Amino acid sequence: MNEYVITAENLTKSFGDFTAVDRISFEVRRGEIFGFLGANGAGKTTAMRMFCGLILPSSGKASIGGFDVYRETEAIKRNIGYMSQRFSLYDDLTVQENINFYAGIYGMSRKAIREKSAPLLKQLGLEAERNALVGSLPLGWKQKLSFSVAIFHEPKIVFLDEPTGGVDPITRREFWQMIYEASDRDITVFVTTHYMDEAEYCHRVSVMVDGRIEALDTPGGLKKSHGAASMNEVFLQLARKAKRKGD
Repeated sequence: MNEYVITAENLTKSFGDFTAVDRISFEVRRGEIFGFLGANGAGKTTAMRMFCGLILPSSGKASIGGFDVYRETEAIKRNIGYMSQRFSLYDDLTVQENINFYAGIYGMSRKAIREKSAPLLKQLGLEAERNALVGSLPLGWKQKLSFSVAIFHEPKIVFLDEPTGGVDPITRREFWQMIYEASDRDITVFVTTHYMDEAEYCHRVSVMVDGRIEALDTPGGLKKSHGAASMNEVFLQLARKAKRKGD
């Protein structure tokens, strides 16, 4: 747990006169579940896009899995996993075709894909749905499959962008059990969420306000330092300081 797989030092992203991310600095350890919180307009989406190699920073430094965010964006994309609430799988492909497609993008061999597919489908209870179109699956099953596909190639880091939006409480608990299992395998989980009860499940949590990291600690540490009974109270205290809207 002492190896840092994400580092940021004064990382900044500006769009003209607007600074979306303003000199953020932190480190994330291997196998850590790191919550990245912020209200709309806080800058967390822009920050995550830099970490995933999708946009270049304006200034500062950052390393993702040992790769530089300026010079090695393609290597970053190949060596991370990513899942969002809005788009992760193709509805018009079958369960197995989605697995094959994404595993192929990440460079897995056909043999490795075949060997890992059967145990995964059994674990998810999707053996009978192997050839079913993903679009026909309930949302909870889609999300669990999306996460499994995102870490199928065993990346060092997986980025989860509000992964449990719209799913029922039971599925959310099952999803977080999968996150803990990934963490136990030393996969770092970098997650954004609007569910403050989920923030309680993270090893550490940062809260962004107006492009800056306003607080960073364990959930217990944040509640203690802010005199709060829950992470929801902590978040509300910090979010009230925000001056800008929209991300």
